[in-house]
Amino acid sequence: MPVIKDSTYRAPFLFGGSHLQTILPTLFRKVDGVVYRRERIDTPDGDFVDLDFSSVGSPRAVLVSHGLEGKSDRAYMKGMVRAFNRRGWDGVAFNFRGCSGEPNRTATTYHSGKTEDLHAVVEYLLSKKGYTDVSLVGFSLGGNLTLKYAGEMGTAISPRIRSAIGISAPCDLVSSSIELHKPKNFLYTKRFLSTLIKKMKVMSPHFPPGISRDYRSIKTLKDFDDMFTAPLNGFRDAMDYWKNCSSRKYISGIAIPTLILNARDDPILGPECFPYAEAEANSCLFLEVPGKGGHVGFITFGHDGEFWDETRAAEFAENALYGVKER
Repeated sequence: MPVIKDSTYRAPFLFGGSHLQTILPTLFRKVDGVVYRRERIDTPDGDFVDLDFSSVGSPRAVLVSHGLEGKSDRAYMKGMVRAFNRRGWDGVAFNFRGCSGEPNRTATTYHSGKTEDLHAVVEYLLSKKGYTDVSLVGFSLGGNLTLKYAGEMGTAISPRIRSAIGISAPCDLVSSSIELHKPKNFLYTKRFLSTLIKKMKVMSPHFPPGISRDYRSIKTLKDFDDMFTAPLNGFRDAMDYWKNCSSRKYISGIAIPTLILNARDDPILGPECFPYAEAEANSCLFLEVPGKGGHVGFITFGHDGEFWDETRAAEFAENALYGVKER
């Protein structure tokens, strides 16, 4: 029954607010000690993704996937890479299509369920880089992607993929979208839309016939997914995309040690994003729900600059690597 009932996370005094936890690290956190080296890999459909390596000369690596409109230099990405570097793992930050500073070659975008790109990166790390052990970590959209991938692969996943961790993962995209469209989250959606629409304008020369360029009509993330994400990636509409790409649909198939860290006060996650029943039914799936933490927050002071989720994820991956049972 791997639902972890007593999380060890305690928010610092005066830093327990969900929006405070969500916003402060984004605006003010600085992470030192991570130096990236970039490698580009081509995807089977003629596009590319960029990987940023922070290497310590290790045979094992953590592959870290960012959230919506994120990239490798976000503080939460560098913080996670640094935590694993300190424990002797190479860090690999996965920039999704169009998120590394250069536009895509094709009109196909990244999205919450694009596991074919994640698989291409995994295969590159195993076959070309020769890592003997790999842990997958994803934040928010990248958390859903990571969990979906582990569930889809099931028992067919490479034995060198030793663990998976989803942090602030919108396991049910419909539920998460309902939360995102509430007035309390207006600033988040406004920020996301501003950069997403800019990317679509740059990509417009690649659009196939029938794709709208009526950018002014986009008022919500659902509008964006209806107009761009869905038709550019083979879905009927936003709802079809959300339902088919929600990791909760797949996680019963997970066959490697997997941890979901979702704060109860996360302003972006609806009730369906906490898969208690699936965790209770799957001995490989651990669900930990701290009372505080916001969305990709988990602020911690001291601990050599590490946030709680970074320490927790690295410890979980090491336990999985060495066969130590979780509490």
